[in-house]
Amino acid sequence: MENNRSRYKFLWNILLFIAFLYLFFVSIELIGKAFKGFGGGFAEGLIATTSNPIVGLFIGVLATTIAQSSSLTTSVLVGMVAAGTITVPNAIPVIMGANIGTTVTNTIVAMAHITRKQEFKKAFSGAIVHDFFNLLTVATLLPLHLLTQLIFGRGFLEIMATGLARVFTGVGGAKFSSPLKMVTKPVIKLLYERLFPALVRPFFVQQTDDVKRAVAIVTLIFAILLLFLALKYMTKFMRSAIATKMENLFDGYLFKTAIRSFVIGAIFTTIVQSSSVTTSLAVPLVAAGILTIEQIFPYVLGANLGTTITAMLAALATGSEFAITVAFAHLCFNICGTAIWYPLKKLPIKMALKMAEICTESRKLALAYLIVVFYIVPGLLILIMR
Repeated sequence: MENNRSRYKFLWNILLFIAFLYLFFVSIELIGKAFKGFGGGFAEGLIATTSNPIVGLFIGVLATTIAQSSSLTTSVLVGMVAAGTITVPNAIPVIMGANIGTTVTNTIVAMAHITRKQEFKKAFSGAIVHDFFNLLTVATLLPLHLLTQLIFGRGFLEIMATGLARVFTGVGGAKFSSPLKMVTKPVIKLLYERLFPALVRPFFVQQTDDVKRAVAIVTLIFAILLLFLALKYMTKFMRSAIATKMENLFDGYLFKTAIRSFVIGAIFTTIVQSSSVTTSLAVPLVAAGILTIEQIFPYVLGANLGTTITAMLAALATGSEFAITVAFAHLCFNICGTAIWYPLKKLPIKMALKMAEICTESRKLALAYLIVVFYIVPGLLILIMR
């Protein structure tokens, strides 16, 4: 009888976890929709104006934090390279910036745990280890890329990517539908295209762009509230499931070895076409104590590789060798970053743990970190250096 009760409790916790996981996915998709509603054109405009590589880097950061998707930024970039709007050398620093900008989502997700001190400490360290990996990778590879560009006329990432692009030019595009988008699409459509416009429209006399912006604002507020709700109960039911041996699934199987974690991160991100979703999902797992920062580090690196697939498919669809070069430059950047920083993983992990410790003692600093790193610094440097 006791075994049956334990089994039913386990199944009930799993079902509730899946239900709130679905709401979590919906909230992430809605956040992307909201930012696209009033930020997509701005992101594209930013990319189009770049020429200085340092400005390009920070444009990539800011455009991606606005769009909440490195896949969106890189796909837009690929299309613009194919159209001749931006050159390959100018596009590569933007790609690097997009890698930094995409980590803003998991940092926002960690904020949902800010009222619970020890939980927040683990969640925040698990979120920002991705930040530090990307910051260290850019700090290492951008100077090297610019130096080789100065010496050889082309940066080393462009040289590597051009070789791969020549192999794949003419292969043709492939269409791939994300199961995540298919599952969440009906709810997203109902909320974003029907319910929210119906609520907003009576407050506007004319049907103008103001309606779209208002819908975007309402969507963003709703999505953030839904995100916090989903995360709260995901963590709750995860903890309950731990008592019924769910911990063994994550700790003992899925994340048992670094290679397995890396492959899972890469495959899951390729399937859902969003590293933001993949890495954000790991944050509550760390917060709940199911996984450690050391276990999710290779998973994050795998997610970084998986997210390059969307731009590669977009590039292959254009048939442009330059567009394909940019997509492969993104892949080469992440491969090189992994090759350098996985063996030296103690540094980004220690940096994340130390920052989390500081921000846990003064949690206002965590919010300051989020705003300054992802919005204020890129915005100010773009204005100053353009």
